Amino acid sequence: MLKFETINELTLKVTCTGSDVLFAKAGAFIAGENSGGKNYKFEKVLLGPQNNIGQALLGQLARRVTGENLPLMKVNLNGDSVTYYANYGQHVVIYHLEQGETISVESENILAFTQDCDYSVRFIGVGVLSQKGLATSTLTARGNNAYVAVLSDGNPIVISNVMSHDTISVDPDAVICWVGNGPCDPQVTADVSWKTFIGQTSGESYQFEWHGNSAVTVIIQPSERRGGVSVSMD
Repeated sequence: MLKFETINELTLKVTCTGSDVLFAKAGAFIAGENSGGKNYKFEKVLLGPQNNIGQALLGQLARRVTGENLPLMKVNLNGDSVTYYANYGQHVVIYHLEQGETISVESENILAFTQDCDYSVRFIGVGVLSQKGLATSTLTARGNNAYVAVLSDGNPIVISNVMSHDTISVDPDAVICWVGNGPCDPQVTADVSWKTFIGQTSGESYQFEWHGNSAVTVIIQPSERRGGVSVSMD
């Protein structure tokens, strides 16, 4: 059994009781402690976290095609221990998924997840106005110990329409993840003019939108990935 906690907002603390398996961003381990000799070890994930070799091969191909390639390591925890994970001082957000709940998350924002999460990659649209591809990694809970830890550049902002049923519109270059029962894919809307293509690009050129009939919680970071197609004129 694994338990996720944050330390000082910047570090993931994973407490293992008994034996278990954790998937984490390669190189994210920073420390660990346990009684006796070290009872955990790291293994590079060559294809993907899927248990089925066929699914792992298809997943590896999908990640490379969509740009959602995710360098993972498998942490084999063989006894009670506490391990710590971080990534260049980024903030860590933990989500405990309910059975059947899905989190759609940018691969670069994944820090760690438990083996009770089913991992896949899904297309959500086509576009050229952002350096971010319009595909997303998804993690779906198939057990009660489905934890996901994601990374944010700065303290994250949480927006939800579960109670209000409002329309949510966000810059895809600021999105970390969204959570709902099922995929809850956004609509991709564009607001394009000639300025978009002549050195005036920005994430506001197109947005992800969820309407009131799609109950979703969206987590965004207070910074943007570099986006746009820059074209200049002499």
